[in-house]
Amino acid sequence: MKEVHVSEIIDAVEKLCLKAAYDLPKDVEDCIAACSGQEESEFGKYIFDQILENIKYSRENDVPLCQDTGAAVFFIELGQDVHITGGSLEDAINEGVRRGYDKGYLRKSMVIDPVFNRKNTGDNTPAIIHVFVVPGSNLKITILPKGGGSENMGRLAMLKPSDGLAGVKKFVVDTVKIAGGNPCPPVVVGVGIGGTMEKTTLLAKKALARKIGEPNSNPQYAQLEKELLEEINNTGIGPQGIGGRITALAVHIEYFPAHITALPVAVNLNCHAARHAEVVL
Repeated sequence: MKEVHVSEIIDAVEKLCLKAAYDLPKDVEDCIAACSGQEESEFGKYIFDQILENIKYSRENDVPLCQDTGAAVFFIELGQDVHITGGSLEDAINEGVRRGYDKGYLRKSMVIDPVFNRKNTGDNTPAIIHVFVVPGSNLKITILPKGGGSENMGRLAMLKPSDGLAGVKKFVVDTVKIAGGNPCPPVVVGVGIGGTMEKTTLLAKKALARKIGEPNSNPQYAQLEKELLEEINNTGIGPQGIGGRITALAVHIEYFPAHITALPVAVNLNCHAARHAEVVL
């Protein structure tokens, strides 16, 4: 049994908050650079140049890529042979978020109550935490800071099985069209298919954590990702919604078995600052 003290988790989460805010992952940056060469609009090319300059400046000067440093969303893979000592996993993650957002002067965006008391919590907690128990003796922590502009453009549809592939494709493309420039395109499109209402939305969010350039391992879904990316980039929405060739950097699909009566589909959009960072303890 491997023991991990909560102090290790707090330190790791604090560092992840800063890294995610300042240092866009190389897979995202490389994709943005490649797409900039495909953009046909002159103003779109200018926007890509500004995005790339912002990425470099943020990394070199330890300043946030975006003023909206997001809700702190975590995916935790907890090895079944790991024993957390010294406190609770949830408390440790929240303390790490509290310290990271304070140390980095990152914007705190969480409110105490969504309806009756929209007062800022002051430290960007509570974090949104998803825990998966997996084989092994490692604790993997992944953070996805999720800005409000892109998160608000997500959608869920409880389609009928008879809607089929055509219905799935239409819903995904229509979601991007409705979003327009609001999620700061070029976007990463996370798609969840199957499961239940709550499962498919979680799949869509988890899809955003996948490395850009790594297609779904199922060839049929990998092909669907390619087709959807092409259709989305034919909408003409373009960078920042001002028109152009590149509306999306990638489409990532995650799927799960579903009830015989159901075909749930969820779309979760991420802006071009597709921030994520991970560590294994």
